Amino acid sequence: MSTKTFVLDTNVLLHSAQSLESFQDNDVVLPMAVIEEIDKFKKYQDELGRNARQVIRTLDSLRENGHLGEGVSLSKSGSAATGKVAIMSVGSSASEAIDKKLKQTFDTTFSLESADNRILRVALSLHLQDKNVIFISKDINLRLKADALGLKVMDFEREKVDYDKLFTGRQTLKTKQSMIDEVYQSKIIEIEGITAFPNEFIVLESDENPKKSALTRFKDDGMLHLVDPHLDNQQLHLTPRNKEQRMALDILLDPDVQLVSLVGKAGTGKTLLALAAALELVLHQNRYEKILVSRPIVPLGNDIGFMPGDKDEKLSHWMQPIFDNLDYLMHSDKNEHISSKKTDTLIGSHKIELEAITYIRGRSLPRQFVIVDEAQNLTPHEVKTIISRAGEGTKMVLTGDPNQIDNPYLDASSNGLTYTIERMKKLGLHGHMTLEKSERSELAAKAAELL
Repeated sequence: MSTKTFVLDTNVLLHSAQSLESFQDNDVVLPMAVIEEIDKFKKYQDELGRNARQVIRTLDSLRENGHLGEGVSLSKSGSAATGKVAIMSVGSSASEAIDKKLKQTFDTTFSLESADNRILRVALSLHLQDKNVIFISKDINLRLKADALGLKVMDFEREKVDYDKLFTGRQTLKTKQSMIDEVYQSKIIEIEGITAFPNEFIVLESDENPKKSALTRFKDDGMLHLVDPHLDNQQLHLTPRNKEQRMALDILLDPDVQLVSLVGKAGTGKTLLALAAALELVLHQNRYEKILVSRPIVPLGNDIGFMPGDKDEKLSHWMQPIFDNLDYLMHSDKNEHISSKKTDTLIGSHKIELEAITYIRGRSLPRQFVIVDEAQNLTPHEVKTIISRAGEGTKMVLTGDPNQIDNPYLDASSNGLTYTIERMKKLGLHGHMTLEKSERSELAAKAAELL
């Protein structure tokens, strides 16, 4: 019973083409129904299709080690892995008693016309043969069915983080009033004993008067740098409404912070802040050549189906939240030269480009301010693919709310946004801020809090 037998569902392989590499010291069983479902996805041109094709190529290369029906070694050259991978059908087991029990279960409860049930039958068959079976699936309902059959079940957690302990990007430190006065005077201060990640914000609060505080950012030089208290004096098109927004703008406007992640519930200003900083750095400071905005095409509720028009016309429907924020920024700008520029003018002049996530793969993006909105609906591999497109002088901003995920196989702990935050938090080129307070309206704030 020391060797575990992992039976994998299709969605595990589609979620990560490298998932087989996670079980190299144990046995992996792929039901034939999984291979059939993978075959249906291989023709797709999205991330699922690419993962399906990669899995097929991996399995084909493993055939060199033996017969997949009997099980072949997962080890590669130089690897000490001892596990095997096998492909099994729903055929008979080695025991008539087991076959009878399987027949009773699936004739009376589960129809084998369903691929999910054929996958479960293979897992249960191995379990009844006294194998130490663990069924791995990202489908919650299928995990419930497997558990009801007495199987051990798990989600695929190779790329999971503890969302309850997610890095917030800030901490509070009680200190003397003299320290706060000094940081306002010199703009920079060193405080011994601080444990912080690069670009983490330290809110200094006076131990004499809690209302006296200073917003600082811990940088690679080991010093605390005062956050500019007059960010709203620049041509930002808006004024930060709380300290979290002010801290977020600080890293958004810093070209040395090449990757920014913003997390917050609806109305906290994630997308608005990112667009405001982008307009400032592209139109006013000319630090970047253009703004590239992208978001996953995942509908809320029932999909409305086919949309007429070319790519840009189709994208305009999905990008309407971006247009709404741009219109707000344009109308709130007091600079006549900028306020006269409409969103369509900016797009027509190629200062702003809208792109579907699908079409970013394979591109190289130099000197661009890239905003990926609703990043919580992306897998870790998809986020990796996007960030790796960044060319020289490019800044990437990921925004999203891990509590509002529309992808059926992702959750707050396994999506690409939270995974990136935890993996990148130790790097000086990354900055993060969790926005707590909704500033859209009183109604929006109460809805986000109570509903």
